[in-house]
Amino acid sequence: MEQAVYLTERHDVHADAVDSSNPKVSQAATSAPPEQSETTAKQYAKIKLIVSLTGSVLFFALSLVLVASGVTSAFESLVRLYLSNDYLALLGFAALLGLTEMLLTAPLQFYSGYYLEHQYGLSNQTFRAWMWEGLKGLLVSIPITVPLLLALFFCLKSFGSMWWLPVGSVLFFLSVVLARLAPVLIFPLFYTFKPLAEGELRSTILRLCHAVEMSVEGVYVFDMSKNTKKANAAFTGIGKSKRIILGDTLVVNFRNDEIETIFAHELGHYKLNHLWMMMGVGTLSSFLGLFLTAKAYEWSLPWFGFANIDQLAALPLLALWLGVYSLVASPLSNALSRSHERAADRYAVSLTGNGEAFANALHKLAKINLADVSPHPVVEFLFHSHPSIEKRLGAIGTTEQATRAGGVE
Repeated sequence: MEQAVYLTERHDVHADAVDSSNPKVSQAATSAPPEQSETTAKQYAKIKLIVSLTGSVLFFALSLVLVASGVTSAFESLVRLYLSNDYLALLGFAALLGLTEMLLTAPLQFYSGYYLEHQYGLSNQTFRAWMWEGLKGLLVSIPITVPLLLALFFCLKSFGSMWWLPVGSVLFFLSVVLARLAPVLIFPLFYTFKPLAEGELRSTILRLCHAVEMSVEGVYVFDMSKNTKKANAAFTGIGKSKRIILGDTLVVNFRNDEIETIFAHELGHYKLNHLWMMMGVGTLSSFLGLFLTAKAYEWSLPWFGFANIDQLAALPLLALWLGVYSLVASPLSNALSRSHERAADRYAVSLTGNGEAFANALHKLAKINLADVSPHPVVEFLFHSHPSIEKRLGAIGTTEQATRAGGVE
């Protein structure tokens, strides 16, 4: 389930209303001419895509090699020398496998997460800070992953070929719990959240919330700039933990009317029930994916000499088939997401009556985030959860106005 609906997952813009006198403003958003920025954005997007695809290929290749070469069987034999309990042996096996994959993929993680972001001037992190954030992510994931692994293993041992049904139910329950708790327990481990100061922007945001009859726990600014020059805003949480969060880079670099339209876009997701739709579709997709994975997993076991679905050495095959399903299902999920983004765009313009400010905001987001304004249609279809900036502006009928306002040649 989506933890939050982000406006700016892969966007590009021409920003001219950025306050270049503020030291927090991204250099990528203020210094490069439009032609250079667009070329740089396309280069960055291309490299990010290649790195992402390389990571996927590496995952599949590693899984197959480790299973086919007998490494996973050796890992299982090793842990069972010291751990007789099946569940403790599972955790030992998972630790060995995870450490192996972490070491093998470390160069790619360093390149994509640290080097590339610094090469394109998007990161504010030192190497030490980057390592610390990664370690925190690992430590936070352990108490979430361990119970999930144990539940999966229990279902494999107890329900046989029907394991996918209780596992799907567990995943749904976990997603709801995480959506409820993440804003108050997990996110603050990575960022500092402070209430948005009293003033025109806060009043405008609360007025919009009142207009659509939505109650929120609060409006917060978080120190996004400690890690990156990129900008973002989101709704997080469900129920009483529902809150609005604005990156400090967004507050610094954008005018109030632009932030208002960005927020109105997020309100569109809420008012049009996109979160519930995505939850429903995601749940159905999850159950379907687990069912198909269960069939493919059992079908492939004999290829590698395995007989039982709960054999530790065979479990990487399960992860592999889940990855295959995710790869196949992602374009369909992305298509639905793009449809929701277009609807939220229309809602934002209708609610605020300020299409020009929204167009300027889209341009700025893309410029600051160094996103490709017009990706290849095939790339957009397969990998993008948001329509291109070019298509979004065309859809809301503000391309010409935004071009004049933004000084785009």
